[in-house]
Amino acid sequence: MALSRHHLNCNAEGHLEVLGSQIRLRFPLAFLNGTPTLSTFHPHPRGTVIHSPRSLKYEYELYVEREIEDYKDSVSRGSLLKIGDEAVEVLCKQDQIALTEMVVWQEVDRLITKRLRLPTYATWKRRRLKMLEQYQKPEHWGIDPNAMLVRALAGSSDRHVLVAGAEREGPALYLAARGCAVTAVEPAEDAVERVVRAAEAAGLTERVRSYCADLGGWAPDVELHAVVCSPTAFAGLTTQDRARVLEVLQSATADGGVHLVETIAAGTESMHDGFPLEELRSRYRGWTISVEKTVGLRETFMARKDFAVA
Repeated sequence: MALSRHHLNCNAEGHLEVLGSQIRLRFPLAFLNGTPTLSTFHPHPRGTVIHSPRSLKYEYELYVEREIEDYKDSVSRGSLLKIGDEAVEVLCKQDQIALTEMVVWQEVDRLITKRLRLPTYATWKRRRLKMLEQYQKPEHWGIDPNAMLVRALAGSSDRHVLVAGAEREGPALYLAARGCAVTAVEPAEDAVERVVRAAEAAGLTERVRSYCADLGGWAPDVELHAVVCSPTAFAGLTTQDRARVLEVLQSATADGGVHLVETIAAGTESMHDGFPLEELRSRYRGWTISVEKTVGLRETFMARKDFAVA
């Protein structure tokens, strides 16, 4: 028999209505004229850059919370109320429990976790460590293990790295998996969303923040230890704009930091999308410079900032 609406204040719908704004925090639903519509779970990829790796236990808790909220987001309000009724019925059998909204929500989450058959922490940790091992391999992201990016930034864990022209998510996520705090800057909104989604899927959202902007109108807010630029990172910028952008990035880079710029070989039809190599050389006087040929017509320019003499 269904519980009375006022029986020990145990009706789930009563709890849902009383919570008001808390419903919108716990259930990612948008209510229009009393009818819930599905919304998209969005973890905040543009939040504060991390300063230390989060624990696996914390990652697991975020994983469970995300799975629960995604489930709530996928079912109707009526289905949620039924789970709420079930939670209240369970709690009402425990006389020592003082029923509060928080207690009801916790029981609802427990029931959903059971329905989803989510793995235990031990099982999840085992899988996660195996996945992280794969994510730390450049080949997983389509990057040559002998590429200058891999060699130059091998010891850059726990460092701040800018990836500009992030139309390919591989470099950003590879560096994030290696422990870097990555800022990805790209003017194309779809490319930024692709980086965000890939970071979500890999569980690396706290290591990657993304900005939809071009380098001409953006400046770093932290000291950088590495800058990685694709050929399109400077697309559309004039010679003067490129000089100004490089000056900003160089001043924000720590001593010993590295800049990697992928360029298009001179004399090719695609040259207008890249950064002229000779111009790059002229902008990095006082830095240690090297150039390597990579795939096809591309070259990788590397400049390392010399340590200041005391």
